[in-house]
Amino acid sequence: MSFSIFDIAGSAMRAQNLRLNATASNLANANSVASTAEEAYRARHPVFAAMLQDEIGGVETRGVIESAREVSSRYEPGNPMANEEGYVFGSNVDSVEEMANMMSASRSYQSNVELLGTVRQLMLQTLKMGE
Repeated sequence: MSFSIFDIAGSAMRAQNLRLNATASNLANANSVASTAEEAYRARHPVFAAMLQDEIGGVETRGVIESAREVSSRYEPGNPMANEEGYVFGSNVDSVEEMANMMSASRSYQSNVELLGTVRQLMLQTLKMGE
């Protein structure tokens, strides 16, 4: 058994950690408002790709993209962030989608933790066989 399994699982855990952080940031900014549509917070999502180099695989982070979904506008003339016409622009974060992302990333992370635990146990049992 190669130690590359630890590298693969580690890269997957780093990827899911980045995904969890992006989701937390998106949820934290879900109710933010701005004076213009350009200044409004846009949901951010990491982009991943499978990586295979020298027979060692893993997950590579390709970058973080902003959601292309339109931002919302509301008429709130009393809001200090309102523009000249009385509109504020909210984020384009979909809280339900973000919660689903959070659950998926959390489960993926947990699966990799369990995988590492299983590999560790198998390696220990293999070492005991040699005694």
